[in-house]
Amino acid sequence: MAGSLAASAFFPGPGASPAASAKTSKTMAGELPENLSVRGIVAKPNAPSGNMQVKAQAQALPKVNGTKVNHKNASADTEEAIPYSAPKTFYNQLPDWSMLLAAVTTIFLAAEKQWTLLDWKPKKPDMLVDTFGFGRIIQDGLVFRQNFLIRSYEIGADRTASIETLMNHLQETALNHVKTAGLLGDGFGATPEMSKRNLIWVVSKIQLLVEQYPSWGDMVQVDTWVAAAGKNGMRRDWHVRDYNSGRTILRATSVWVMMNKNTRRLSKMPDEVRAEIGPYFNGRSAITDEQSEKLAKPGSTSDGDATKQFMRKGLTPRWGDLDVNQHVNNVKYIGWILESAPISILEKHELASMTLDYRKECGRDSVLQSLTTVAGECADGHPDGTIQCDHLLQLESGADIVKAHTEWRPKRAHGEGNLGFFPAESA
Repeated sequence: MAGSLAASAFFPGPGASPAASAKTSKTMAGELPENLSVRGIVAKPNAPSGNMQVKAQAQALPKVNGTKVNHKNASADTEEAIPYSAPKTFYNQLPDWSMLLAAVTTIFLAAEKQWTLLDWKPKKPDMLVDTFGFGRIIQDGLVFRQNFLIRSYEIGADRTASIETLMNHLQETALNHVKTAGLLGDGFGATPEMSKRNLIWVVSKIQLLVEQYPSWGDMVQVDTWVAAAGKNGMRRDWHVRDYNSGRTILRATSVWVMMNKNTRRLSKMPDEVRAEIGPYFNGRSAITDEQSEKLAKPGSTSDGDATKQFMRKGLTPRWGDLDVNQHVNNVKYIGWILESAPISILEKHELASMTLDYRKECGRDSVLQSLTTVAGECADGHPDGTIQCDHLLQLESGADIVKAHTEWRPKRAHGEGNLGFFPAESA
């Protein structure tokens, strides 16, 4: 708008007043010479812009040999009614930005008001804190809690989350616990003092009890904490619940020791490392001693029991199976162990408990074989009974990698089963 007004001052259009144009010219350049011919357009005061009344008038007459020559015709002093329509230019086709801005502002304010009226807050306050699943430290800094939504690609053929999915949740919370506590160094879960000494954590043993498997779309809540395990080890426990009902899904405990990253040998825990992690130790255990005693040791069978053995050879790690410490992720071992389990057990039963005893790390160029022994009357995979299996994962050269013991129960419909609750003081 301002540009249009400025332009009209220098280039008067057909709709402009000659008096205003002449006045503007005089203001900018002074008085006009008398012999300067000016042709203007006079507009009637209240005439519409579409039908302008204009008058063509000669301001000075030309001279020929000193004699003025009059070229006026009979209609020179008369006014002619000439219909006029202003030509389309860049300026007069611009939209009225003020009205457009007002419309956009009105829409924005209405949307903002509508959003504030929505009751979008969750029913539980801790869900607001962990909306994006980052996790947080609770219980005076001794427990780390994180929520996970079961994705469609994390479920198996029976429409429930696989054991590998749940184990990945355990590992993720362990690392996030170290990170949130400010103890994450350069290694995979290693503290700053461990990184200075080229030390890394390796798992020695994992034991887990599964009460129920979540389904696609379920939200699970994972609590994890650490404790001392002898002089040179650390114990890490987990308790997994259904977020909505609070019922137990899984309980697990594990023992971790230190290894030198360069020599690949086990190492004692330095006092500096103990000082870092000691303030976070929590003496509570996810699996009680009574429950531990009920689980058979890996590879043990009763005398005289008939057994059947199943084998799968030629297992090799892929590049994606390695972690940042350049050895196979411990969760991958579980998949290899179950490779040799009979399909009849996998179809009709679900894993109820597992004990894993890690003996040796597995590298990128390793070639492994998986053996599963089904003990006693369970060898035929009877659908109504509990099945116990012993597993061995070893290099084809003969060295043991992992020994394991599993117990299987008949599959139940989702939501069935005696789901236990954790004691109230640990919630």
